[in-house]
Amino acid sequence: LLHLFSESQIYRIDHYLGKETVQNILVFRFGNGIFEPIWNRNYIDHVQITVAETLGIGDRGGYYDRSGALRDMLQNHMMQLVAMTAMEPPVAFEAKPVRDQKVNVLRSFRPIDPADVEIWVVRAQYGPGVSDGKEIPGYTSEKGVPTNSATETYVAWKLEIDNWRWKGVPFYLRTGKALATKLTEINIVFRKPPLLLFETLDTDDIPPSNVLTLRIQPDEGIRLSFDAKRPGPSDNIERVAMDFSYRDYFGGQASADAYERLLLDAMLGDSTLFIRREETELAWDRVTRILNGWEIQKEEAQQNGEQFSLPKYAAGTWGPAEADEMMRRDGRYWRN
Repeated sequence: LLHLFSESQIYRIDHYLGKETVQNILVFRFGNGIFEPIWNRNYIDHVQITVAETLGIGDRGGYYDRSGALRDMLQNHMMQLVAMTAMEPPVAFEAKPVRDQKVNVLRSFRPIDPADVEIWVVRAQYGPGVSDGKEIPGYTSEKGVPTNSATETYVAWKLEIDNWRWKGVPFYLRTGKALATKLTEINIVFRKPPLLLFETLDTDDIPPSNVLTLRIQPDEGIRLSFDAKRPGPSDNIERVAMDFSYRDYFGGQASADAYERLLLDAMLGDSTLFIRREETELAWDRVTRILNGWEIQKEEAQQNGEQFSLPKYAAGTWGPAEADEMMRRDGRYWRN
């Protein structure tokens, strides 16, 4: 393309960037004075980003088996969600400043050594089960999928960002087909207080009470949880939440479809919500290292005369036990 056009004439589209709730990440962060001062390693324990689907692959087996969850969802949509959650404030809400900051944070994603991929990434395939009230066959029983397929339908990745804001704060990313519910959300989990005055349990057993949830779909909104005292003479503490719902607040206002918004921006020459070349190359660099690591695992199994296969999870569940174990090793758990 660059033989024929300049970079400014190329609009690489990712429809997630056209979603109102994704754009609101930047407004929420940089349009309010109360959150950005604590949006860093001093106050945040970790971040979880989930993109879950209840459907299996349906009639897309021919495509999906050559792609897999890592290429299909994580390399593009989820990378953009991470970039918008973790980027530094741009000097202006214009194409170059915004995309400069996204490139900077993508460049800070720690590259995985392919030989160590199993430490950082879990992959699996769905088996038979019931999801969203529908019977779903196992992935290798789907039309167009070889019975010995090693293509992942689920990926969980512990991502580290090596910069001043996020050093030591892991980003746990997961996406999968045939999971328990359809959901896209970002959970910002804040650190526990240094001393829990109102708890009698061991502090290591008490989950963080302060979690900020940015729900992208469905039921778009923002939720902040915190502890409050239940009425009465004793100090009984209960977890409560403040909720903002797009439907309740802006219910009467129809928003444009994501593609409609992006195509209009392209016609207007506004590339703010489009992906620049460096973003794509950096995302693929980090993802290719994982793919190379998986290829090494497959080759090692073949050299040992073993049949290579992926961990399984039942359709309609939240994924494989290996992903839960990855979180337990860090003393954390998935927010299902």
